[in-house]
Amino acid sequence: MANDPLYETIIGLEVHAQMLTRSKIFCGCSTTFGAEANTQICPVCAAFPGVLPVLNRELVQMAIKTGLAVHGTIRERSEFARKNYFYPDLPAGYQISQFELPIIERGELTLDLESGEKKRIGITRIHMEVDAGKSLHEGIQGASWIDLNRTGTPLLEIVSEPDLRSSREAGAYLKKLRSILRYLQVCDGNMEEGSFRCDANVSVRRRGDTRLGTRTELKNLNSIRNVMRAIDFEADRQIDLLESGGTIVQETRLWDANLNTSRSMRGKEEAHDYRYFPEPDLPPLVITRERIDAVARQLPELPDAKAIRFSRELGLSEYDAGVLTSSREMASFFEETVQQGAHPKTAANWITVELLGRLNREGLEIEQSAVTPRRLGRLIGLIQSGDISGKIAKQVFELMFETEADPERIVAERGLKQVSDTGAIEAAVDKVLAENPTQVQQYREGKTKVAGFLVGQVMKATRGKANPAAVNAILQAKLSG
Repeated sequence: MANDPLYETIIGLEVHAQMLTRSKIFCGCSTTFGAEANTQICPVCAAFPGVLPVLNRELVQMAIKTGLAVHGTIRERSEFARKNYFYPDLPAGYQISQFELPIIERGELTLDLESGEKKRIGITRIHMEVDAGKSLHEGIQGASWIDLNRTGTPLLEIVSEPDLRSSREAGAYLKKLRSILRYLQVCDGNMEEGSFRCDANVSVRRRGDTRLGTRTELKNLNSIRNVMRAIDFEADRQIDLLESGGTIVQETRLWDANLNTSRSMRGKEEAHDYRYFPEPDLPPLVITRERIDAVARQLPELPDAKAIRFSRELGLSEYDAGVLTSSREMASFFEETVQQGAHPKTAANWITVELLGRLNREGLEIEQSAVTPRRLGRLIGLIQSGDISGKIAKQVFELMFETEADPERIVAERGLKQVSDTGAIEAAVDKVLAENPTQVQQYREGKTKVAGFLVGQVMKATRGKANPAAVNAILQAKLSG
């Protein structure tokens, strides 16, 4: 029903990206994930009375990079504010964030949708803020524990415009944003560890209506798949409610991935509920144009620009270029493979079909591949030189994955080198023609499709090692003679 012809779904996303700084936003405590509870805290991040925050310079650099990468406007003067609310894992009783004057405003991302359409999604703002701690409930009876290790971790909150119209678009937006942050090396994008978190604001309206409906906020979304499932569920829930004469209530809802449902958590707060006021312990942040320009000169080649280059300079299709630039690691793998002498299109096919297929079956990322770019490039080189056929190459590839051996060694040890000796191939062809007189006669009577059968018999006789081009040429000459 999320694709109901009578209703349109309106979606805006708020992404909290944990920055890859070594220390926290206002103190020197480590941000390493997985440490023993409450071992990475100090009086500043634990909010002891009288302490003063000192802003992490590297966070500002990362924020500028992110803003430039999404074509945002970098404010030369921004301010911090206190966002007041009480949670047990927020020791100060307020969160230091940015409100009226965020560091970045007005950006955009361009999505490459499955339909082939490109769609611009606006970004309202990006601001810096401090993360809260973590409440622990599992395995504890009658109580909850608080771990403050995460308290003070630097975040960028990236707020989109309500330009998304389906869960698929939302998923594409998150993948694109996460890819850019990884290219910039400012966030690892790990949703399972909470370093890339998303809240979804969802509303529905009658198609043709220009007014926005009452929105609800979805929290506890720990994967892109769950974001998409939660959006579809919430859109269906709201449509069902409206169709039955009910009213949508503005609220925050928690997503339960196990039950594939959401439940009401609390009424949705507005800005005035947080009683924002300027942070008295931090002066306004002033960023010079010279500093912005210096950061701009250090930006890496980003996925859109890299995809265009792959298409223009290496002759890849737009689809292949998009797949290969979807992550920094995959783009690097492809470029290193080509540097080994592999033809770009051939390398693209091997990576997107054979390599990714095997990695997906194993549940591995490309940086965990047992087949390195150097080895894959050399395997493709063996095909290009005629030493092995494409069919044999697939066998060698599987053995490379299992043994981590070089392709040349596997080919030599297993006797897989392609037979290009025309004398040996001609002898095999003569034998096959002598053993299959019926098919030879059929060919000469005009049933040329039987040539495929005869080629197969020659390849079988040579255990797949005969050069296919040579087999076809010799066979055609003898059949036509």
